[in-house]
Amino acid sequence: MKGREKVNWFGIMYEDNPFQMFSATHLFMLVLFFAGAAIIFIFQRRLAKWSFRKIGIGIAISLIIFESAYHYWMYKNGIWHTYQSLPLELCNISLILAIILLLTEKKAVYELFLFTALLGATQAIATPLLHYNFPHFRFIHFFYTHIVMIWIALYYTWVKEYRPTIRSVVKIVLFLNVLLPIILLVNHWTGGNYMFLSRKPEIASLLNLLGPYPWYIVSMEGLLIVFSLFIWLVFREKQRRGRAEKLTDVRGDERRG
Repeated sequence: MKGREKVNWFGIMYEDNPFQMFSATHLFMLVLFFAGAAIIFIFQRRLAKWSFRKIGIGIAISLIIFESAYHYWMYKNGIWHTYQSLPLELCNISLILAIILLLTEKKAVYELFLFTALLGATQAIATPLLHYNFPHFRFIHFFYTHIVMIWIALYYTWVKEYRPTIRSVVKIVLFLNVLLPIILLVNHWTGGNYMFLSRKPEIASLLNLLGPYPWYIVSMEGLLIVFSLFIWLVFREKQRRGRAEKLTDVRGDERRG
C-alpha cells in the first residue's frame, strides 16, 4: 500500500498493532534505556579498561545500516519525500554526529553531539512520534538509533572522560544557528517543516506554550541556551576535578598523619 504500509515485515497488520505511548512495549524500551545508562555509569571505571575502538566502529556501521535501511523502507513504501525525509531534524543531525564521533573520536564532534543527543533523542524516547509497534522494523530502528545515541554520549562522558565546557555551549548555539537559515531555505523549497521552523505541529506540543509563529522560534532559541547550560552544569569537568582534588587532599592528610 503506497503512502502507508499496512502489513509489516512480520505479517502483523498495522491497524491491529499500532504504537501507543507508555504502552508495555514503550515502557520496556524506557527500562532498557535507563538500565543501559545505569550500567555505563556504575561500571565506568571497568569499561575504561576495555578497548572500545572496534566496538565503536561496529556500532557506527550498524547505525549507517539501520538508517540506510530506513530510507530504503520509506522509498519502497512510497513515503520518502524531500519535505519530510531529509536528515535535517535534530535527531538526524545527532545520528550523523554520533557516527562521526565513533569513527574519529574527536572532542570537537563530542562537544556538539552531547547537546544534540541529550536535547533531541531523550525527548524522542520519552514521547515518540511513532506509528508502528514492535516487532515492526520502524519500531526497532527508532528505539535502537535513539537509545544508542544517548548511550554513546554517556559513554564518552563517563568512560572516555570527554567533558563539555562553557565554550561547548557557545559552539552548539552557533552550530544550530548556522544551520537555521539553511533549514529555512530547505523548508521554503520543499514545503517541509524541519525543526518546526515553518509552522507549529498540528498535534498538541510544547510549542503551543512558546507564542505564535514566528516568535516561538525566538523562544526556542532561549530554551536551547537554558537547556544547554543545564547540560553543561551537569556534565562539566569541574565536578570530576573537584572530587579528584578532595580525594588528593584526603590522601595527603593520611600521609602527613
